[in-house]
Order: sequence, then structure tokens, then C-alpha cells
Amino acid sequence: MMTDPAKRIRITVGGVQLEAELKGSKTAGEVYAALPVDAPINTWGEEFYFKLAGVKDYRETATNQVKVGDVAYWGAGQVLAIFFGRTPMSMGPDPVPADRVNVIGKIVGDATQFRRVMEATTIRVERV
Repeated sequence: MMTDPAKRIRITVGGVQLEAELKGSKTAGEVYAALPVDAPINTWGEEFYFKLAGVKDYRETATNQVKVGDVAYWGAGQVLAIFFGRTPMSMGPDPVPADRVNVIGKIVGDATQFRRVMEATTIRVERV
């Protein structure tokens, strides 16, 4: 079975730039189509999130089971979230989102590098 080459995005926060590979889901495609974006970011524990409007969330994988490095879309808030460590709801090492999210991709490499730039105020996400 032939699959499309995975779509890749580049995420820049402060001095840290990482790439992520998106899944082949409809929601991932919608997010990809909405790029590039520069936005103010919020942090919730070791999670960055920001508003990304105009994306239809198909909720293919609505879950609250996420791992460090996951990139997810939360349709209810029209927010893209990047998990790089524990959140206030974590009981163990894994992040726990505040609500069910649709995981659309995964950081390639070490997502925990984002811990170094948690005081950054903006994020840039673009197609690679």
C-alpha cells in the first residue's frame, strides 16, 4: 500500500527549532493547510499551545493519552498544542491534556529542548 510522504512542519520557539511529522489524517491536513502561522503562545506546564483558527477538527483520535513530543489539535478551543513534558494534570512522566485532543503528529528528535525556551512569547509554525 502506497502512502503519501509524511508532511513535515517546522516549529520555532525562541532559539529552539524542531521539526514534526504529521499523520495522514484529515485534521493534520487542515492544520498543514493553515500554515505558516506566527502566534503568541501560552504555556500550561510543559505544553505550548496557541490559537489556530479555521481548522476543522475531525476528531479522528480524540484522546487524553498523549506522550512527550506529541502535537495535537484541540477543536473546542481551536488550539494547536505541543507537549514536551509534564502538565499540571500529570500523575507520572507523561503530559495529560486538559481535555481530549486529536493527536496529529510527533516531534522528530528531542521535544524536551522546548523546556529551555518556556519564557518565549511567540511561536512560528511553517511547512518544511
